[in-house]
Amino acid sequence: SDVLSSDDREQVNAAFFRWKHNYGNATVYRTDELENSGEYAEVQLVTQRIENAQKTARDNIAKGVYLAGADGATGLTGLLSMCSTSLTTSYGGIVPNDLVAADGSKPWVGNVTTTSEVVSLDVIRTLASTAKIYDGPDGKPNYGFTTETLYNKIMSLLQAQQRYVKEGDAVKAGFLAMEFEGKKIAADDYCPSGDLFLINSNACGFGIHSKGYFARTEWRDLDGPAGKTMKIFWDGNLICSNRKAHALHTSLTTS
Repeated sequence: SDVLSSDDREQVNAAFFRWKHNYGNATVYRTDELENSGEYAEVQLVTQRIENAQKTARDNIAKGVYLAGADGATGLTGLLSMCSTSLTTSYGGIVPNDLVAADGSKPWVGNVTTTSEVVSLDVIRTLASTAKIYDGPDGKPNYGFTTETLYNKIMSLLQAQQRYVKEGDAVKAGFLAMEFEGKKIAADDYCPSGDLFLINSNACGFGIHSKGYFARTEWRDLDGPAGKTMKIFWDGNLICSNRKAHALHTSLTTS
């Protein structure tokens, strides 16, 4: 005989992430060409400048992964944005206060632990549990990113058989990596000091435009000094489909 509720609560919505843009610039002045005469020297010079342009774009993207900018910022909508606990700041076009589940919870709020404490295996386990979306495969974070200082501390806590990781994507990409309870944890020079991110790759990744995956322009003459220039463009963003699937712990120390 209880009254049945007919209240409507919006539980599902579509996140929208803006395109963010990056580029690297390669320029060869006429004086460079004269100083590097001969076909071999010219090819080496151009190759070097293109590699430098690629590295510039790549490094800017790597730094941008950790940005805390709002949707409309020029940089990537980074991991700090994804994990933010602000109830009023739009992320992916959705304000967390505007998305309320039937039980009254707000599923579009980020997940951050700010307690100042020494990093430990129990800290990692607890953080992973806060980001669990369900039991079973793919329900918990499977990647972690932290500073080299914290990485080395975690490494010293693990027994040899616990930290063994096969050669895989992380190692091939040049990261120091270990594996702990189903999570590949890597050290990243761009990670903010004292931070440990646990990420579920099933709910986070890069969206890249088909025409913006390190796309090269043609070489053209410079408008001012004598020489030629070209650019390498990257167009995309870091996107997320479930903020609760990830977690950030700040203020971690080694002792």
